[in-house]
Amino acid sequence: MVDVAELKETAVLRARGRLFEDFEEGQVFTHHWGRTITEADAVQFSTLTLSYNPLYTNREYAKAHGHRDLVINPLLVFNTVLGLSVEDCSEIGGPFLGVFDLVFHEPVYPGDTLTACSTTYETRVSNSNPSNGIVSWATEGRNQHDRLAVSFKRSNLVRLRTPIKMEA
Repeated sequence: MVDVAELKETAVLRARGRLFEDFEEGQVFTHHWGRTITEADAVQFSTLTLSYNPLYTNREYAKAHGHRDLVINPLLVFNTVLGLSVEDCSEIGGPFLGVFDLVFHEPVYPGDTLTACSTTYETRVSNSNPSNGIVSWATEGRNQHDRLAVSFKRSNLVRLRTPIKMEA
């Protein structure tokens, strides 16, 4: 039996994520591990999101339209690559400000493994809330053959370690 009181006394909290000052323009993050997309992932994602395009759920239809297999729903590709970038770029939290220039470069198929890399391309203190900064990254997702599958830019509001005092 686990003694919860003892656990509370010995538990160590570890700070996660990066604050605004931890980012520099030009900084490159090669995100960990990658993720293999399975057929089960693909069909479940498309079903749960009501994406009934037969390219995503009907192998024979996809093959009849020039694909070698089912096509992974591009939004699953995007969400997977975005998710791979979170630990390095936005794990500490802060509002997600949006995605820009989202491009799907080539289809992804069941069994493909996606990896991600992000480059910090802009950092600036927020004009409306100087206790936060805005950090923007350009992210690429590649398959196991190092072929570009998806690219996008995104921005987050990130807390400053030392907030800037506003003059009255």
